[in-house]
Amino acid sequence: MGFAIFYPRYSTWKGPGVYLEDLYVTPEARGRGVGAQLLARVARITVDRGGSRLEWAVLDWNEPAIGFYDRLNARAIQEWRPYRLTGAPLRQLSESARVNPG
Repeated sequence: MGFAIFYPRYSTWKGPGVYLEDLYVTPEARGRGVGAQLLARVARITVDRGGSRLEWAVLDWNEPAIGFYDRLNARAIQEWRPYRLTGAPLRQLSESARVNPG
């Protein structure tokens, strides 16, 4: 029916928390509260572990997911800008790392 992949995260400013890497509900189970229950369980784990926040990312074109998160009173983080390295820039940066054999 669905799954949630998450891991602990630590913020210098906010302390411990949890990052939700993926939340997936099978198409036939969508609209039946499965996603809300999965997210509620991850929220419970976050609180039980002393976390002050649960964070995740959503693609800007994924309107159904954005609507779902908005209905749960989650808010988009405006002050952070995601970055990514891929392809040639990733390889170029990796080649600049000094290898320490011992």
